[in-house]
Formats: sequence, structure tokens, C-alpha cells
Amino acid sequence: MATTTVPIAYQAGTSLAVPEWLNKGDNAWQMISATLVGLQSVPGLVILYGSIVKKKWAVNSAFMALYAFAAVVLCWVTWGYSMSFGHQMLPFWGKAMPALGQRFLIQQAELPTTTHKYHNGTVEAFMIAPFYPMATMVYFQCVFAAITLILLAGSLLGRMNIRAWMMFVPLWLTFSYTVGAFSLWGGGFLFQWGVMDYSGGYVIHLSSGIAGFTAAYWVGPRSTKDRERFPPNNVLLMLAGAGLLWMGWAGFNGGDPYSANIDSSMAVLNTNICAATSLLVWTCLDVIFFKKPSVIGAVQGMITGLVCITPAAGLVQGWAAILMGVLSGSIPWFTMMVVHKRSRLLQKVDDTLGVLHTHAVAGFIGGVSTGLFAEPTLCNLFLPVTNSRGAFYGGVGGEQVYKQIVGALFIMVWNVIVTSVICVVIGMVLPLRMPEEQLAIGDDAVHGEEAYALWGDGEKYDVNRHGHGSYGNEMLEVKPATGVAINI
Repeated sequence: MATTTVPIAYQAGTSLAVPEWLNKGDNAWQMISATLVGLQSVPGLVILYGSIVKKKWAVNSAFMALYAFAAVVLCWVTWGYSMSFGHQMLPFWGKAMPALGQRFLIQQAELPTTTHKYHNGTVEAFMIAPFYPMATMVYFQCVFAAITLILLAGSLLGRMNIRAWMMFVPLWLTFSYTVGAFSLWGGGFLFQWGVMDYSGGYVIHLSSGIAGFTAAYWVGPRSTKDRERFPPNNVLLMLAGAGLLWMGWAGFNGGDPYSANIDSSMAVLNTNICAATSLLVWTCLDVIFFKKPSVIGAVQGMITGLVCITPAAGLVQGWAAILMGVLSGSIPWFTMMVVHKRSRLLQKVDDTLGVLHTHAVAGFIGGVSTGLFAEPTLCNLFLPVTNSRGAFYGGVGGEQVYKQIVGALFIMVWNVIVTSVICVVIGMVLPLRMPEEQLAIGDDAVHGEEAYALWGDGEKYDVNRHGHGSYGNEMLEVKPATGVAINI
């Protein structure tokens, strides 16, 4: 009988490509998770942004997302990764080094400053060292950094100078994102203190929401005409982008245990439970107060649910995920639909997609809720600090809520200060906001391109060639926007 010969590349410990420490299942899941998160951005948020804005800003909004993804990838491997997950330079920042060399990328992944010690100096939890190569870890963390900048862009759509955005992305990644990532995930002072952020409620969502709102203040508002009427140009395509965002969140939260383990499964299930609950709660509130369900509102509710569960995904039980969904579907709804419309400050700052509410508010709720509902057994599956628990489970749980609030305050204050400094510096070099003539025209003036071919073979509408407000024998009717659940 013939024997089956397994290629050397697939035999554990017999090839440089398959070292003893490599776990192929973990490596496969981590790369799949990273790709799912990447798909949330490209094409997920590219499609969502290009569809949820007014037609004249479709190309510009999609391009802001596409550019940010590409720029972050290059900055990340050049210096960003090591500043977030490398050797400590300051208690909140890592040393800048490239992550490009073969000798670095093919060795076993490890986060050198994540060793956690008791007060007496003895080791409580050893350094995080997953069973796959550094190349996988760099890739996985890269897509998280990229989506943070893209979420931030949601506050600035429809008026930011594209050249200013091209400068903003690498600067904010370097001086803001890397600080949050190192402090909470890379072994910095908040990580060592025991602040819980399972998958980015603070590092990604709270930071992007606060930074987006701050940048929107410095950039200035859209044109008056756009602020008054800003209907989405393609609701169905917007739903396609939202669907990619929802399904991609399996990689977002499921990949953060750095392993295809039990905690990963809990995280994926809880993510869907919370998102579904939040969507339904937001929709019910729209029906109760506005007498009709809003599709845009449903998408907003979905997003707030995904954001809220992120810092807790693998740390809470299913019933807690439902409670968090109720909170994320109602509190951000209230801040967006009631508080925002009554606050002079919030009205003054033009946060195009309401990122302050959907990401900052929802992320803060999720972080504090984690301090309440984190289950001890699940915490032991993930956290380096032994005996971690939420306040609901007694013991040291009350202290955990305090830690969560302090961690959130650090992220908020740092982002307000750093984002303001970056915007002021860029403003000294070139305008943050587009000139009025570009704001009046949109994509055609900024990029020389338009999203849809509506006249002939795609030429711009010309009243002398195509008639006064008519096409063929049908009059073009302009209808007012009917959306009720978004700040556009």
C-alpha cells in the first residue's frame, strides 16, 4: 500500500516555515479576523460613507476612507506598530521602530511590556506571546488602527480640505492612536492598572468619537445649504456597507483573545446579541416618537450596539449583552435626538454623521458597563489581572468601575488636546476647510469625478443642454429629506 507523503512545509517542527511554537488554527483565525476587520473599512465604510452622504460628496467621502486605510498601513509598519506594542519609552508610549525586517516578522509574536506583576514584584501573568508570527500580529493590529481613522472621518465629511486630511491621518495615528493602544493594550500604565478594554471601546471608539468631534470644531461646518439638507444618495447601498460592518465585527471582537479559543466564541456571540438588541431598541424609539421606523436609525442603532459591546465582548454573559444593547440603543438615541438638538455647543459643532454619539457615547457606556457586568470566570480567560470582576459580582468589582471611568477620562482628555494641536498646526500650513466654491460644487470640483452618470454618458448636468429642471417629459421633483435619526 502506498504511503501518503506530507510536504515538509506542513510538518510541525520539520521546517523553518512550521516551527514548534506555531499553532496553525490560531494563525488562520487571526489572519481571517484581521481580514474581516479590513473588510469593514474597505469596502465596508467606503461604501457606507459614499452612500450615506449627499450625492455631490459621495466620491470625496469614500476617498477619505480609502486614503486613510492606505496611509495607516504604511505608517503602521514603519513606526506605528512598535509605538503601540513594542518596548516601553514612556508609561503611555512605546519606542518607534520599523516592523519590516524578516528577522522580526517571522519570529513568534510577543508584546514585550505586557508582563503583569504583583505589588511585591513577582509575576502574576506572563508576557502575551500568541502562537503565530509577528507578521500576523502586525497585520491584525494594523487594520484596527486604520478603521479608527476612518471612523473619525465620519465627523468631517462634506467639507474638510482633502490635503489637510492627508496630513491629519499620519499625525493623529502617531500622536493619539499609538498612545491609547500602548496604554490599554500594549502594556502601558492603564493595562498594568487593570482597565478593561477587550477590543477597542476606548482605544478605537471613544478616541475616534472625541477626536472626530474636536476636529469638526476646528475644521468648521459644512455649507449652510448642506447642513440644512443632506439626504443619503443611496440607502440600499448604505445598508450593504452596514452589513459588511456588522459581519466584519466577528473578526473585530472575535480576534482579540489572540487565539481561536472559548473566549473568542463568547465574544462573537455577545457581539451579535448586543447589536441586534440595540438596533431593535433604536427602531422602537423612532416609531414611538417619530411614528415611523428609520432605516438610517436602524443602522445607527446597530453601530451603537457593536460599539458598546466591544470593550466587554468576551467578558460578559449573554443577559448582560442584552442589557448593554438596551442601553446602547436608548442613551445614544437620546443624546443624538434630544440633547444634541437642545445644546448650543453640540449644534455649533458640525459632526456630520454624529460620531460623538454613535462611538464616543456608546464606547463610554460600554466601558462603564464592562466594569459592572464583567464575569469573573470569563475575566480569568482573558485578563492578566487575577480576581478581576465587575461590580455586579461584588468583591473588588466596585473598584473596577472607578478604573473604567478613569481610563475613559484619560482617552478623552488626551484626544481633545492632541487633536486640537494637530489641527492648529495643519491650519498654519494650509486651510482645514475647503473654499466656498468647492463646497458649492462638491466632488467634481475637488476630484474632477462624480459618483453617478445621470446625464447622457456621465457629463455634468447642463441646464442649456438638458432643459430647465426636466429630463425627457418628466419634471424633476426635489423632495425634502425625511431621515430622523442622524445628524446629516
